[in-house]
Amino acid sequence: MKSVVARSLYDYWTNLRGQRAAPERNEVDPAAIRGILGDTFILEALDRQTYSFRLAGTRICAAYGRELKGRNVLDFWSGKDRESIACLLAAVVEDGAAAVFGLNATNDRGQIMPVEVMFLPLRHQGTNHTRILGCFAPMDQPYWLGLYPVVRQPLQSLRLIWPDEKPAFLLNSEKVDGTHARAPVRHEPPPLSMDRRRPAPHMLPGRTFRHFRVIEGGRAD
Repeated sequence: MKSVVARSLYDYWTNLRGQRAAPERNEVDPAAIRGILGDTFILEALDRQTYSFRLAGTRICAAYGRELKGRNVLDFWSGKDRESIACLLAAVVEDGAAAVFGLNATNDRGQIMPVEVMFLPLRHQGTNHTRILGCFAPMDQPYWLGLYPVVRQPLQSLRLIWPDEKPAFLLNSEKVDGTHARAPVRHEPPPLSMDRRRPAPHMLPGRTFRHFRVIEGGRAD
């Protein structure tokens, strides 16, 4: 994770969940993340191809030049990129994984803004992770942000973080303050090139994500 927003949200979510795979939706307190609230969103998982915005921060809506509530997040992509995001979301909902990915948000003038996006599972009225807490974190603040809407966002990187592992930035911070990581711990792998990360279409049906070899760092079981 590169952005301050993503790290802050992941740290908050981790503290909420404790030893669980994911916290409950009703445990999320907007006041506790007020500084990054404009960059956060909540999705509702309706089926494997529909993940609708229930809430979207003001800065996210401004980046796209429209209200996002009720829209399917998968509609932001097409082709292989859509398949990749659908696989990530299925792993979040069905296996409780966290997902982090990079994209190039592009306006109709061809101007590009690198963005880090994160999906974090939330339990809702039972054991299923049918809500997803996330953030849309620009890596810089170009002058055109909010003036010229984002119209394309090709993927640049993808990563899954399973419930029993920690990202490298949390491990490093614990070494500094002297606390210990929760076992077992796996170091976050280096970024992979997109051609190695893209899931093949035949891998989409069924629950195959525990054996999802196109994204390194997952479980081996």
